[in-house]
Amino acid sequence: MVQKEVAERIAAPPGSKTYGILSVLLQAYYTIEYLFTVKEGVFFPPPKVKSAVIRLKRNEVSSLECSDSDFKAIVKTAFNQRRKTLRNALGTFSFEMTEEITNLLTKRAEQLSVAEFVILTKAVTSKTV
Repeated sequence: MVQKEVAERIAAPPGSKTYGILSVLLQAYYTIEYLFTVKEGVFFPPPKVKSAVIRLKRNEVSSLECSDSDFKAIVKTAFNQRRKTLRNALGTFSFEMTEEITNLLTKRAEQLSVAEFVILTKAVTSKTV
């Protein structure tokens, strides 16, 4: 059980407003199911926020097909400027350009699935700081 807003972020699908860093990093390794909302009145004293129960079930992924540290860096950098296209948000990274990577870089971070973030991470050739 966690705060409702956190549960919504964790369980959010790609394309939704609440989809973000937490969603991608957890969904990479877990199947997440939003079970139900718990109202404030069931607690004493009642909190000022609603709670929610979610189920995290480990998926079949034991490791990503890319570097974990690069994956986290790409995801965090992409969502730090979520209104920009990935081409602009990930300007500090160099990619091995293919048609697929070019198409992915025209999207915004909240539009990419976990698998697409993995594809993007595998295409990283260097990172400039």
